[in-house]
Amino acid sequence: MAEGLRYKDKVTIVTGGSKGIGRGCVEVFVRAGSNVVFCSRGEAEGRELETQMNAEGPGSAVFVRCDMTSEDDIKNLINTAVKKFGRIDCVINNAGQHPPVMRIDDISADDFKSLLNVNLVSYFLVAKYSLPYLRQTKGCIIQDSSLVADIGQPGSCTYVASKGGITSLTKALAIDESIHGVRVNTFSPGNVWTPMWEDGANKTPDPEKCRRNGENAQLLGRFGTIEECGRACLFLAADATFCTGINIPLTGGAELSYGMKNQLAKDSADFV
Repeated sequence: MAEGLRYKDKVTIVTGGSKGIGRGCVEVFVRAGSNVVFCSRGEAEGRELETQMNAEGPGSAVFVRCDMTSEDDIKNLINTAVKKFGRIDCVINNAGQHPPVMRIDDISADDFKSLLNVNLVSYFLVAKYSLPYLRQTKGCIIQDSSLVADIGQPGSCTYVASKGGITSLTKALAIDESIHGVRVNTFSPGNVWTPMWEDGANKTPDPEKCRRNGENAQLLGRFGTIEECGRACLFLAADATFCTGINIPLTGGAELSYGMKNQLAKDSADFV
């Protein structure tokens, strides 16, 4: 889908950009004319997407290998964007992990700290090191949270806590950075079909049942797409110029109406 060059010549950073929602953001923003610097740990996937997007245009793509738990890698990501293009207009904090489903009894403190480093501390560091440049352009930060930050999720207390932290960080940054004209907003996907969702489903006893349950959790009766996530981010970057500190739910209506929620009426081991 053509995006009408709505972000022509703007410079966008996308973390976790080689697959899933991050890939959707890279594709949509390049098609909107943006110069996109994106990162991931996977070199082969990143280089492949970089080549593809530069062939398609009309914007451009630059891949940077980055471990989001490394402060030096994050600094290099920011510095690469500035060195290559001389500015930063938008940062999309997207990289993250969802650990296997388990109860708190089986989660160690180190497990929790490790997840926070990937899902929350990395967002803080990307914002910290990009803000000096975003203040110059009156740019924006867009942060990938999750529907479960608001409604919870069984067997996922650490993941839910990390996503809740992202939503709260967004609001606090929106207040602090308003004096510089920098907008900070959040989008919260529900069930979006990504490699991470597929991998999680494949680890359940009945992957097909898990997939169907994922589809049926939405009023719209389907998964969201990575392109729809990218388009929501483009709206926040290019169009929603009087919005800061808000959250856009990309949920297909999953949070509405009643559902089967009585844990005593279900198999207590069934987290699907």
